[in-house]
Amino acid sequence: MRRLEDITEAITSYNPEADSDIIRKAYVYSAKVHHGQVRLSGEPYLSHPIEVSYILTRLKMDAVTTAVGLLHDTLEDTHTTPQDIERIFGKEILSLVDGVTKISKIEFASREEQQAENFRKMILAMAEDIRVILVKLADRAHNMRTLEYISSREKQKRIAMETLDIYAPISNRLGIGWLKSELEDSSFKYLYPEDYKYIESRVESKFDERDKYIKGVANIVSDELKKADIATRITGRPKYFYSIFQKMQSQNISFDEVYDLAGLRIITDTIRNCYAVLGIIHSIWKPIHGKIKDYIAMPKANMYQSLHTTVIGPDGERVEFQIRTEDMHNTAEEGIAAHWRYKEKKIDERDDKKFLWLRHLLEWQQDLKDPKEFMETVKIDLFPDEVYVFTPKGDVKGFPRGATPIDFAYQIHTDVGNRCVGAKINGKIVPLKYKLKNGDIIEILTSSARTPSRDWLKIVKTSRAKTKIRAWIKNEQKQRSIALGKEICEKEIQRYDLSSSAVMKPKALLKAAAALGFSKVDNLMAGIGYGKISVQQVMARLIPEEKILERKKREESKLRKIVEKVTRKPSDKGGIKVKGVDDILIRFGKCCNPIPGDDIIGFITRGRGISVHIRNCSSIADIEYDPDRRIDVEWDKEKSVPHLVQVAIVTVDKPGLLAKISSAIAVYDVNISNANIQTTEDKKAYLNFSIEIRDIEHLKNVIKTVERIKGVISVKRVKES
Repeated sequence: MRRLEDITEAITSYNPEADSDIIRKAYVYSAKVHHGQVRLSGEPYLSHPIEVSYILTRLKMDAVTTAVGLLHDTLEDTHTTPQDIERIFGKEILSLVDGVTKISKIEFASREEQQAENFRKMILAMAEDIRVILVKLADRAHNMRTLEYISSREKQKRIAMETLDIYAPISNRLGIGWLKSELEDSSFKYLYPEDYKYIESRVESKFDERDKYIKGVANIVSDELKKADIATRITGRPKYFYSIFQKMQSQNISFDEVYDLAGLRIITDTIRNCYAVLGIIHSIWKPIHGKIKDYIAMPKANMYQSLHTTVIGPDGERVEFQIRTEDMHNTAEEGIAAHWRYKEKKIDERDDKKFLWLRHLLEWQQDLKDPKEFMETVKIDLFPDEVYVFTPKGDVKGFPRGATPIDFAYQIHTDVGNRCVGAKINGKIVPLKYKLKNGDIIEILTSSARTPSRDWLKIVKTSRAKTKIRAWIKNEQKQRSIALGKEICEKEIQRYDLSSSAVMKPKALLKAAAALGFSKVDNLMAGIGYGKISVQQVMARLIPEEKILERKKREESKLRKIVEKVTRKPSDKGGIKVKGVDDILIRFGKCCNPIPGDDIIGFITRGRGISVHIRNCSSIADIEYDPDRRIDVEWDKEKSVPHLVQVAIVTVDKPGLLAKISSAIAVYDVNISNANIQTTEDKKAYLNFSIEIRDIEHLKNVIKTVERIKGVISVKRVKES
């Protein structure tokens, strides 16, 4: 088992001014809270955080991150609280330990590639500080080294699969080559044990022969480079087992056909000399066409830079070379940590391309004075416009930042979105306008009585949700227009003293529709409802001519009709007076459901009816209309017509409360025409009542009485659906 001194010596070797005291303090605390705990290997539990911390020194992390390595399991595996960590070590270390804990709690459930990519993005997005990811990678590396002590074969495979699909690619994305290869090989060992043993035995059997061959090639190259006076160091480049396996699988070749089981890496001092070394190698051996790759001029996405070439070497065998500078080598091996190399200088335009990927990944300062300052500024910003959340089954879904549960519902299914009434996020009910956060587990609550609201368009972010909501509204408007068109036709037919059933026969309607340019009868009715065609045009094709003439003779002059209309006779429709108009169809807006006492306004529809809304109804503002189509309306105080009102009541969930509420409502001679009740796991009940009331004062009295009942949390009128 490693000692504390191994960690402090390692960190001071690359950062002499590192705060060793914080590391010692973390070591003492970790030893105290993990006292008595034992790993499956039989070692004291403390051995794990020590190894994690030591791995972080190999990544050349700062003292704070190294201390977090010692503390990373304290919140999850001991009685330590976040308050304890903050009190003893401060907010910065608490934030990092808490970040690692949150990531450790989620499990990857699917090998489907899109899910794996979403999962990787979510982990990166959850960790606001890059150091959280690096601690988690170190934690996973040591757990993989001790995976053999887990007795369950299935659990071993699950952890190995998660490591191969999630954490190895993240290591690669961060540019930490050695860690990526270690995680891949350790996963390979448990996922494909037979293939692993086969490749391991073949590599070992060829080791001496291959080692001798590579040393011979290295000597030849070294001699030529000395002649050219180019300073270099040459090392062997081992081929990792999983890399060999991947090549055998992807190219469908045998082990003996994987020629570059080992290659050579040549490290020199300048980019100019990299290309000079390449030229010298090609002058010694013939390069293979298509095997020369210039990652210096065109770096990989994770900032990796090198020249690659494969040549036909001695005895006709292929040999692969990687040629790079020291800085490039540090980047390839250490990833983000390599940028400490630039701590004493500002980044100029020549170096700008090197940091193109880093600028997308990190927020950092132009003047990197020391490792601590650098590490305090590295914040992940890979996905500033995306969030990643879980379905109840564990699948990961990506959404634009600011998306709501409604967006999530429509992503699952159109019907789920259309009937969405609420959502549970991480087990707690939230409003539909809640903005999704990375790692949220979302469950959608639905009701068959629910329909989409126009207001949803103001809060949803995904194009799918907007399209589906607009489609529903458009269809709903069409259905309303069809119903309105039929109503207008039936009312008009009655003016001719005829039966609507006798006039509106299917064949006659279809013929009239075709004559007026409509393919279906429903489209004709919608056209009347929308106001695209007048009802008189339709009547001219449905009613006999003699009946039309008879009506004309019977009707009074147009002037007399106008005079009669301005007599302000009360309408029979819902207790509404329309100033200057009588005998006209009145419809109440379902969006705001006005009742006597509300400040109202009328709106002439494209049919012949008048739609009545509360004056500040938001749906009126969304409708493009001519101001001339507004009309003043008022409540007829002489008429008492019952109106349906939606009331939403939230209560604690306890027996007898529903009966008390119903009795309180009945006291005011109010009829409950419909009730919808839902209970939740947090012991709350959501009651949605449709009640018949006379006017606004009547409603206020009902609400006040219900609010006084013990156990009632809130009561409110639902004005908009």
